[in-house]
Amino acid sequence: MKFEDLPIRQELKRGIADIGFTAMFPIQEHAMPTLLKGRDVIGQAKTGTGKTAAFGVSMIERLDWASRNVQSLVLAPTRELALQVTDDINSYAKYTPIRATAIYGGVSIEGQINDLRRGVQIVVGTPGRIIDHMKRGTLTLDKVSILVLDEADRMLDMGFIDDIEWILRQTPRKKQVSLWSATIDDRTKHLSRRYMRDAEIILVSKDEIAVEEIDQRYIRVAPFEKLEMLKRLIEHLHVERAIIFCNMRETVDELAGELKKAGYDAEAIQGQLSQQRREHVLEAFREGRLRLMVATEVAARGLDIIDVPFIINYEVPDDPLMYFHRIGRTARAGKSGISVTLVSFEEEAELKNIEALTMTRIKKMTLPPDFLL
Repeated sequence: MKFEDLPIRQELKRGIADIGFTAMFPIQEHAMPTLLKGRDVIGQAKTGTGKTAAFGVSMIERLDWASRNVQSLVLAPTRELALQVTDDINSYAKYTPIRATAIYGGVSIEGQINDLRRGVQIVVGTPGRIIDHMKRGTLTLDKVSILVLDEADRMLDMGFIDDIEWILRQTPRKKQVSLWSATIDDRTKHLSRRYMRDAEIILVSKDEIAVEEIDQRYIRVAPFEKLEMLKRLIEHLHVERAIIFCNMRETVDELAGELKKAGYDAEAIQGQLSQQRREHVLEAFREGRLRLMVATEVAARGLDIIDVPFIINYEVPDDPLMYFHRIGRTARAGKSGISVTLVSFEEEAELKNIEALTMTRIKKMTLPPDFLL
């Protein structure tokens, strides 16, 4: 199923098309029709499976575009996830009057108060700071018709259960609730029984992406040696065209800058780029005028780029499914491809998880000791 086939407004389809989303991930194809009907959903899905678009696009379509009230609340475990979800939702809503803002602790509250006063329809936030705003009277949830619990298991691991339940009790009884969790355990079942009605359960299979045609390798390296190892790797494998993945957009910008300083033809692509700049980088990479594209998986998700011979993971993703989506950019259209992951000591546990999930061995690789730049 494709996004253009969804029964949603054209303004929303334009925003999705600008990002480059075409075909849906399994979680999107299964969850979105249900969400668009207003039903509650329990989704067993990890970061990187496309769940943000599943609940975000459906949410934007169902809200009252003429109202400036807060109509939707997304609870997230961390500041980083809250910011990422907010960025994603605002990119989908680009051509609509709907806007999202991120609310989280550790920063001044005044800027957030000003954002709320200006009027937003969607608030994405961490439980503690959401409660802070509610007790100050700067955030009211009496008009909320859609509530999302994102990465519910992580929020419960972090001890947010009492905060979550307090917030849920301040929202109208009649609302749509969706809960997204990597694991559906007794805690998440307890939440769903108390606050959800006749929810549809949607599971994402772990074998979404075939990896048989990809030569998967990894190199053990100290964190402070990663940049030099990356440069040596590019020269040793004669890499002419590659996507280099990092976990955070700050790392993407920093790494692209370091590679350019070293004389490499490299550009960054991440969620904060303007649409014009993003399209310029993508076009250059597609046409072979750009050698190295440094990206977050969120920025690269949904992009139809064929014939990428090398995928390099500068950092190991926290979620094994993210690894699948990254390396799935190579070995397309019947071609073979190579993926290489730079693994520090701290990242070895994540590598083991990936190997267990892929059911394939990722081969250890070492560069010749005399191979220098």
